Amino acid sequence: MQESVDQNGRSYNRFWFIFTLLLGTFTMSISQSSLSTAYPTLMHDFGISADTVQWLTTGFMLVMCVSMPISPWMLNNLSFRQMFMGALALFDIGSLMIVFTPASWGTNGFWFMMIGRVMEAFAVGVLFPSYQTVLLEITPKDERGTTMGIAGLVMGSALACGPIISGIVLKFFNWKSLFILFMIIITAVFLMAWFGLFRNVMARHETSLDWLSVFLSIGLIGIMYVINQIGKKQANWTIDGALLVISLLAVILFCVRQLKLTTPLLELRVMKTFNYDLAILLTGISYVALIVVTIIFPLYYQGVLHVSPFVSGMSLVPGAVFLSILNPFTGKLADMIGFKPTMIIGMLMIVAGWFLTLAMADVQNLLGMILCAMIIEGGNAFVMMPAVTLGANSLPNDLVSHGTAVITTIRQILGSAGVAMATMILTTATTHQLSKGVNHLAASLHGYHLVFMTMIVIEIIGLVLALLLRDTKKQAQD
Repeated sequence: MQESVDQNGRSYNRFWFIFTLLLGTFTMSISQSSLSTAYPTLMHDFGISADTVQWLTTGFMLVMCVSMPISPWMLNNLSFRQMFMGALALFDIGSLMIVFTPASWGTNGFWFMMIGRVMEAFAVGVLFPSYQTVLLEITPKDERGTTMGIAGLVMGSALACGPIISGIVLKFFNWKSLFILFMIIITAVFLMAWFGLFRNVMARHETSLDWLSVFLSIGLIGIMYVINQIGKKQANWTIDGALLVISLLAVILFCVRQLKLTTPLLELRVMKTFNYDLAILLTGISYVALIVVTIIFPLYYQGVLHVSPFVSGMSLVPGAVFLSILNPFTGKLADMIGFKPTMIIGMLMIVAGWFLTLAMADVQNLLGMILCAMIIEGGNAFVMMPAVTLGANSLPNDLVSHGTAVITTIRQILGSAGVAMATMILTTATTHQLSKGVNHLAASLHGYHLVFMTMIVIEIIGLVLALLLRDTKKQAQD
């Protein structure tokens, strides 16, 4: 990549800048999905229940969700180099707390470990929208598809690679080694940034922080929490229902306040743009397909095909590799033929993949299911990052940071809702069949069938939305 000029007028190499940015973000985002493999060990070491240990992932997602809307303000009021290195340092400190948490502390040790996990989540939540904004800012508009295709390696591959990397590490080392690995890479990235590979490339527009908006945005945590309670037997729906109502009211007040403020925390007026609104829904729907594959398929592998956790984790590798290979290609394709045709191809692949999954479920063939996962994840490469890029291209440059924050936040909520819904359907349908005296295998397959049919319906809706997009390529030619 060619030399570029930073905010101080000094030249820098765009390749090394992007490499440093993506390496740090990729490593940090892997931690979102990497701990599920270590749950049994953590439960044994700290003497905690399965419901408690899941907070390492659930809590992470909740904090991520509430920190995302703050990222545009931080991007405008801090130098990006300062913001990036601060997030890296915060992540490292959080990981260090986790590594030095003694198992002898029991439940108290686990909650001390959760503080470190919250610090990691805040760092990831702030950087996830910001890195996309920066990449879009420093890339010419006609090359954004290609650049964001490369960035798709972070968004898609990190989610899929988390369980794979943790499975490999935990096969040979203890669970703390996973966080030590993260710390080594993040520290290396911090030093790369410190020694000049990272520059300030965003203009600052200082504004005061609206603390009431920050407080109201906590309603997102309440909504995410209730979504994650769906399908759990121990859920108290009197309390959770009240929490959902309060959280929804807080989010509604947050939205109303943003529309009235001269300088809002999060500019929601971006949602007045037609293509941008469709981009939000498309990136969310494709993300649901991706995250359901990474959560539900390993359950199928272990529960129906009776393979080991290690084999089920490694079975995600082909899909993750295929996704990684296709991301840069789909970005270039979007630049060449337009975003609408590219995303239609992707949605057709995702829909076809789920139909094939429904047909393959009864065959009980590992290779066949891996092929289905590859088709779905491959289709995701044609949709997720092209949708983010299309959304950004639909907005003025000064609103891109707000646009990416809105897309990322809604995608996170839709992804969590998708997993909660799939898990609830699987659990409820299987339990119902077992209560009727059906054998465990047939009951499980019935549950998986319903999950796969639900995903087909959701992704067909996504295909219809892709067909409704306004083709920006044709508009540009006209």
